[in-house]
Amino acid sequence: MITSVLVANRGEIACRIFRTCRELGIRTVAVHSDADSTALHTRVADQAVRLPGATPADTYLRGDLVVKAALAAGADAVHPGYGFLSENADFARAVLDAGLTWIGPPPEAIEAMASKTRAKQLMGLAPLTEVTETDLPVLVKAAAGGGGRGMRVVRRLDDLDAALEAARAEATSAFGDGEVFIEPYVEDGRHVEVQILADTHGTVWALGTRDCSLQRRHQKVIEEAPAPGLPEHLESELRTLAVRAAHAVSYVGAGTVEFLVADGRAHFLEMNTRLQVEHPVTEAVFGLDLVAGQLRVAEGTALPTEPPAAHGHAVEARLYAEDPATGWTPQTGTLHRLTVPDDVRLDTGYTDGDEIGVHYDPMIAKVVAHAPTRAEAVRKLAGALDRATIHGPTTNRALLIHSLRHTEFTTARMTTAFYDRHLPHLTTPARDPHAPLAAALTDARAHGDRRFGGWRNLPSRPHTRRYELAGEEHEVTYRHTRTGLDADGVTVVHADADRVVLETDGIRRTYEVTRYGDTRYVNATELRALPRFPDPTTTQAAGSLLAPMPGTVVRLAKDLSQGTTVEAGQPLLWLEAMKMEHKITAPAPGTLTALHVVVGQQVEPGMLLAVVQPT
Repeated sequence: MITSVLVANRGEIACRIFRTCRELGIRTVAVHSDADSTALHTRVADQAVRLPGATPADTYLRGDLVVKAALAAGADAVHPGYGFLSENADFARAVLDAGLTWIGPPPEAIEAMASKTRAKQLMGLAPLTEVTETDLPVLVKAAAGGGGRGMRVVRRLDDLDAALEAARAEATSAFGDGEVFIEPYVEDGRHVEVQILADTHGTVWALGTRDCSLQRRHQKVIEEAPAPGLPEHLESELRTLAVRAAHAVSYVGAGTVEFLVADGRAHFLEMNTRLQVEHPVTEAVFGLDLVAGQLRVAEGTALPTEPPAAHGHAVEARLYAEDPATGWTPQTGTLHRLTVPDDVRLDTGYTDGDEIGVHYDPMIAKVVAHAPTRAEAVRKLAGALDRATIHGPTTNRALLIHSLRHTEFTTARMTTAFYDRHLPHLTTPARDPHAPLAAALTDARAHGDRRFGGWRNLPSRPHTRRYELAGEEHEVTYRHTRTGLDADGVTVVHADADRVVLETDGIRRTYEVTRYGDTRYVNATELRALPRFPDPTTTQAAGSLLAPMPGTVVRLAKDLSQGTTVEAGQPLLWLEAMKMEHKITAPAPGTLTALHVVVGQQVEPGMLLAVVQPT
């Protein structure tokens, strides 16, 4: 029997595994980098072991350090979670060689399937070796790992070499393995996968299908189970192929076989030899705890011959600290508050007051809704996100809500090109015209203005306050009168330091206002209070390129130096933040007159990177 588990991971998945371990009476051990020294997963574990350093390469990708940590803490088993070393056969062997129980598939199965090139060969497929014009578009893909890292779509032959170089660099950074391959890129298909769970006695469960078509940068955003609208014969074929893949490598534990479905056909993508981020939707539909299943399988327990029956529909949304409207730019800062309604599931690696840094994936949490029908589950999840309290860095919350309520999604006609088609519409910020007024009235109360409703013999002077909302400045004017407040035709029913009730056209609405420094949250709307008299600010020279986020300069364009002539859109340098690369390009044709950074340099948001003098 397993008595103590070390989770070789961090954040949300570590917390989720610890939760099941506690329910089963198993002691828990966390590992952490210096950047994660006070992270939630270290606080909820029974023990925590430091991995010196901050980058993944120095910490969570150091299998030798993780094994030493397990032995030092007295753990008798290791769970890899997902990402990092979860599909690393050498790490699995090191765990077993140390006399520890490995909560995952045999190393041989990982080797056969974790490398996507070998997996395709096993399934009778082969990657492209020579790419011609007729093969386009193609996808450059990392052979190890997943999560959208190390992937590039290539539509022009001239871009292939650069895509290969970028994918290798990103794959090496994320997985410690720079091997990449090329395959045809199937556009406008659906990403459908099958969850499997296999024991050591030859039983393999195919736990239905999941649809994960809504993706950004080849990383999933919204997932659901079962995959809607699949013909019965196709769903049966997918399950059969998944079980066949598992038997082919004598698979043990939880895994996922992924397909791209287009024109009624299933195209094998890969087999992930680990637990998936989206496993909660399968758990909800089948009434299972997949982590508990992994633990029992690792202990040698046999699965029942047949899996439990499926019930209802589940949908999961990944809440990211990122701004979809600015190229999915990662965001950092303090997560002041995160709450969701009690009728949905929240899996997170953060709690109120935690810092979201630059070193790791920007996912804050997963929110999961389960209901008897798909329509009810989708509506429930959208409503829960709408009512959630999220105070902190900019997130993709609005994008998730708009996506769930989009006709193409509600009618199950979405494909992997969903965001290519609809992103501008989905990222248009919702502007409540009365949010600045609500903020102004509560600010007045908070700063000691107690004259609301007070009688004056003479008309009072108007009061003004300024706020920035979605990049635009708003000036609010209100005046005290004998009957209360005059606010441009809006009736102020109630106002105190954190709550305002306004009435327009006979309809009342309540606004809850929370303050953090200059930031105001008016219900779900974020504003920034501006000074009454703006300070003089310096202006940047035309063509200045500023860092859109905190990160590290990982590459400069070849032969880039002061005086270089550049074209509009030409890549100049690459920043890495939260495990993703972000390209900085020339805003216009011109000459590079200044370059202020070097490879390896850390930058902060707004820092001047370079200047391109326009032609």
